[in-house]
Amino acid sequence: MTKLLTLAAMIALPAVAAFAQAPMDAPTYVMKAGAGDQYEIQSSRLVLASTKNAKLRSFATMMVADHTKSTADVKAAATRAGLHPAPPKLDAMGTKNVAALRATTGSARDRLYVEQQKGAHQRALMLHQTYAQTGTAAPLKSTAASIAPALQTHIGELSSM
Repeated sequence: MTKLLTLAAMIALPAVAAFAQAPMDAPTYVMKAGAGDQYEIQSSRLVLASTKNAKLRSFATMMVADHTKSTADVKAAATRAGLHPAPPKLDAMGTKNVAALRATTGSARDRLYVEQQKGAHQRALMLHQTYAQTGTAAPLKSTAASIAPALQTHIGELSSM
């Protein structure tokens, strides 16, 4: 587990360094966080409708609850920061990933979901950790920092699937 997390951190380090060079503005963070949450919610609901795997069903249920909460938390922080965020929507990658899940069935869908979740959670963790460190709006920085531990928990759960 430690080796896996170390490897993941080493892979993500160049991307984190790139983010560190130019702080992300608040509206971009809100949009990216919302898009990530929308993917988590939509893909998890899709899997909940079809999976027979109890562990995966439990994980997907947690994803819907946790990412619905993080969306609400980011929206509230954005409002405190003086922003008026649009409702979150899937980005191009999320749209592609949900379409790929819809095109598969059974245990193949379950496997694809887990693989997609691993990548999505690594990207989300990097987004929130980076914004917490270098962001431009204090309410969003603290919210980003508070979301990161849940993402780390999700990554831990995924590593055992």
